[in-house]
Amino acid sequence: MWCTFYRFKLCFALLFLIAVLVLVSNIHLVEHLSRRTSLEPGWTELSRDTTHLRLPVSRKSNCDYQHQTLSKPEYEEQKRLLKALEWPEPPHGKVLFLKSTDAAHSHFVILQSQSQFKLGDIVEVLVRMHDFEGNPKQYGGDYLQAKIHSPILKAGAVGKVIDHQNGFYSIYFTLLWPGRVTVSVTLVHSSEAIQILQRLRQEKPDRVYFKSLFRSGGTTETKMCNVCLPRTMPVCNYTDLKTGEPWFCYKPDKLSCSSRVNHAKGGYLKNLLTSEESMFFQSGINIKVPVVASGPDTVTVHPWKIKDINFLPGSKFTPSGYYYRDQWVSGRSIVWQFEKPSDITECLQGKVVHLFGDSTIRQWFEYLTDFVPELKPFDLGSPKNVGPFLSIDIDNNIMVKFRCHGPPIRFSTVSSNELRYIANELDGIVGGQNTVVAMTIWSHFSTFPVEVYARRLRNIRAAVLRLLERSPNTAIIIRSANVQELGPEVSLFNSDWFSLQLDIVMRAMFADIKVHIVDAWEMSLAHYLPHALHPGRIIIKNQIDEFLSFVCPN
Repeated sequence: MWCTFYRFKLCFALLFLIAVLVLVSNIHLVEHLSRRTSLEPGWTELSRDTTHLRLPVSRKSNCDYQHQTLSKPEYEEQKRLLKALEWPEPPHGKVLFLKSTDAAHSHFVILQSQSQFKLGDIVEVLVRMHDFEGNPKQYGGDYLQAKIHSPILKAGAVGKVIDHQNGFYSIYFTLLWPGRVTVSVTLVHSSEAIQILQRLRQEKPDRVYFKSLFRSGGTTETKMCNVCLPRTMPVCNYTDLKTGEPWFCYKPDKLSCSSRVNHAKGGYLKNLLTSEESMFFQSGINIKVPVVASGPDTVTVHPWKIKDINFLPGSKFTPSGYYYRDQWVSGRSIVWQFEKPSDITECLQGKVVHLFGDSTIRQWFEYLTDFVPELKPFDLGSPKNVGPFLSIDIDNNIMVKFRCHGPPIRFSTVSSNELRYIANELDGIVGGQNTVVAMTIWSHFSTFPVEVYARRLRNIRAAVLRLLERSPNTAIIIRSANVQELGPEVSLFNSDWFSLQLDIVMRAMFADIKVHIVDAWEMSLAHYLPHALHPGRIIIKNQIDEFLSFVCPN
């Protein structure tokens, strides 16, 4: 009987031990799940918590934006963002090319062009759009860009476009300098072209594809990677454990997922449009073509009796700034002119500057390193144009760093070890009054649905708030998107319309955060230089002046 009792106690102890192990395993599993937004394809629910909402999941692909679990406030915010981005579409769906918007048949008129205008006045321009047959358009949705400029004064400012959704558009300009001012209106894309771009964004998020090299010993394989991958074969899941940012590659045939050594742009999908659709994207016909005036295209602005050209208080139509004699005048704060290298050195003395993002903020690193002789590049052995990069001024205790953001990024080749997410990098910064953070993230997200971009910004915003919580005196600056040169192919991947939508999202999501924004959008659109993804040096100089003015306001 004693033996039987002993065996019973032993069995009970074993069962208890197994129960404890199962409980611990489940706790670890729950903790592991809480750290990730998406782990494996097909997982559709992380908890029964009704405060978190699961977006619809596609069974045909590993698509990151469809695997998000949002809190109720995040879900409501995303709904507001998508609502703000809604764009008028042609009322009858597919439209024949000849019925689409033609800038050559369209025109604008300056209302009250004979009036006496003074500094600070608002001038209104009315635009009437027609199709290729000369018929007036009866609906809106065309994407217009507009500016006023005075070439002799090297002055320029953007206008506010209002779509009346009946073929008429009003554009409002605040007159900010005296003299002869010219109005320019440009048709970037017709409403019919925008309809195609919207479809591509939703249906072809993989139209830019990426690749990774896998290597073990003498064996190498290259596989396609992306945010979204069709489920045609097994995948490697590189979802970031901390941020939940997903990234997938097709699994190598012979190698393990851990043998990935780099990331690179693979290329651009071809034949995205039918021959009929391609007619809506023609250089010199309907991509960034001018709309001419049916009367005068200039007004004369009479000055006040003042000596200095300062920014004038305006209305909802006042831009964030304007150029005068090639210098940017901000409507939000004073922009100091850092004309000498010593000016920059004095501002940055004792500071560490972190630059995160794409090649458009790498231009800031290159400008600072080139303009300030004491900032010496420290060779980290990084690939050209990829980074990370580092410059140091030992005597003045200045350090400037650049690091590209995590995937998707269309750089040539980036080591897998150097693929870092901005949110994670921010969490590694102590911060303080001698810490400066500047970042930009937009261009490489232009091909993806807006939800992909919004999720990335949510992670960055949360990291910014954590940084400001532990170090409130940290200077944080965001460089906005900018306009660029467009052709038939570039329009399908990097149209200004895509960039505009992302820029609206960024400004909305950081509106109530203690950050400064360098308005690269208006600074590139208002300038006389041709539009370019990488703006010219004088534009970069003005961006740097505003950036440093945020860092050193006094």
